[in-house]
Amino acid sequence: MKIIFQHSRPLPVLGYGGIERILFWHMVELTRLGHKVLLIGHPESKVKDFGIELIATNDSNSEAWLKLVPKDADIIHLSYNYKANLDIPTICTVHGNGKIGEKFIKNSVFVSKKHAEIHNSDQFIHNAIDLNEYPYEPKKYSGAHEWEQFLFLAKASWRVKNLSQSVAACRASKKHLQVAGGRWWGLSRFIHNHGVVGGVEKMKIIHQCDAMLFPVRWHEPFGIAVIEAMSQGLPVIGSPYGSLPELINVDSGFIVKNLEELKEKLQKPGKIFDSQKIRKHVEDNFSINKHALSYLSLYEKVISGVELNNQEPTYKFSVRAEELLPF
Repeated sequence: MKIIFQHSRPLPVLGYGGIERILFWHMVELTRLGHKVLLIGHPESKVKDFGIELIATNDSNSEAWLKLVPKDADIIHLSYNYKANLDIPTICTVHGNGKIGEKFIKNSVFVSKKHAEIHNSDQFIHNAIDLNEYPYEPKKYSGAHEWEQFLFLAKASWRVKNLSQSVAACRASKKHLQVAGGRWWGLSRFIHNHGVVGGVEKMKIIHQCDAMLFPVRWHEPFGIAVIEAMSQGLPVIGSPYGSLPELINVDSGFIVKNLEELKEKLQKPGKIFDSQKIRKHVEDNFSINKHALSYLSLYEKVISGVELNNQEPTYKFSVRAEELLPF
């Protein structure tokens, strides 16, 4: 199969980058599975060493890059909402929440079951990570009382990620919080700011921690940081919104509904988690191989003329996705 991708920034990313990392891992895995993968993208992209052909362009304008699509391509896979007016079948992965009234192309795929549902669709494939970039370093838990270091791995300035109540819970419980993805602007011996981090630095911070806090206050489309933490055996304490009940099971963490429940779990988790089971949970459900195989199945459907959605998916709420949900 000859599969076309388009992305305007250099790939692979060297530091922080969520969508770009998933896109790159997906292309590499498709190549490993024997498919011909072409990227129409930034001239500084270093993808040829991974078996991916680069069609270099500095012009991300749709009229420009569409002219570079080979006529013998089997399918175009985009990571943003756009209808390519070519005779080549096109599929789109929707990574974020839509705007009020926004419509998506019929061959749109969302990143979790809940994400699809709030856009009036049933088409989803969970995001994934390349586990080769997340080698497992076992962490021993001899008892729940040893939870002293917690991880906050998200864009700290984005209110929906709920850094404020993560900080409040840790200060009230006298637990340490490692903030990666920005900073908390206050003074406390329990809160440690690391700014925006990626790569080796991010992994070092993850390895310092006993569990991750992810009490988001919106319908999280996926939450790549959740499976990053789980890949190192960390349980996750999350809110009941968006994808989180799909990612967190009884062996990998807790779902909490409010600040009081969050504080309670920090102070008395009442459960000893098996870090190897948490790692296995990621291996079984969120590997880039499973992700790529799932997409190949959809590629075949789209190429055969099947439309994945009967109607154009549409964000179904009358309020902005960023409006804070109760916690």
